[in-house]
Amino acid sequence: MLGVIPNFGTTSRQNAPPLSPGGKFHLFLKSAFDPVEIAVVGLQAGFSQMEDEFPEYGQGAAGYGKRYGATLADEVSSDFFTGYFYSALLKEDPRYFRLGEGSIKYRLLYSLVQEVDCRRDDGTRGVAWENIFGVLTSGSLSNAYYPPAERGFGLTMSRSAIAVGYGTLGSVVDEFYPDISRRLFHRHDNTAAQK
Repeated sequence: MLGVIPNFGTTSRQNAPPLSPGGKFHLFLKSAFDPVEIAVVGLQAGFSQMEDEFPEYGQGAAGYGKRYGATLADEVSSDFFTGYFYSALLKEDPRYFRLGEGSIKYRLLYSLVQEVDCRRDDGTRGVAWENIFGVLTSGSLSNAYYPPAERGFGLTMSRSAIAVGYGTLGSVVDEFYPDISRRLFHRHDNTAAQK
């Protein structure tokens, strides 16, 4: 997106063949460790330090390093559990299948539902357990490295709900960004050439 932000997990091909477990792992690696993703994590850690989130981490380089590590661990664990581990285990496809046509209202509804409804490897649709279990696992894992005041069941559930919200917002962007880009920059839709 914008020629900078990677969007590896979106396809406009409704008939795209399912990813093998190895393909899902490759997609996880590309998404989690892309240089732009690493830079975005750095920006998030910088904003967190500027707002003195997690004051127990302190300030200065050491505080920034702790915030960066926690943010990177959040991103990587979320990508790993939702995009690879549960996806491979439960035979669900972690990609967003862009509709790309129809009324705005229908496409908006379609994109909002994608966080909890997914395509399975056999082509059927069902509950996106990969996303639900993935955000819960990642949120629970964060209790190991967040400051003591930021741990516990309630905070884990809150972080999980926020992750689902961000995922839903991401689906809306995945659905409509190619249209916006085409109108703003007069570009052709390249997403069909993606996986």
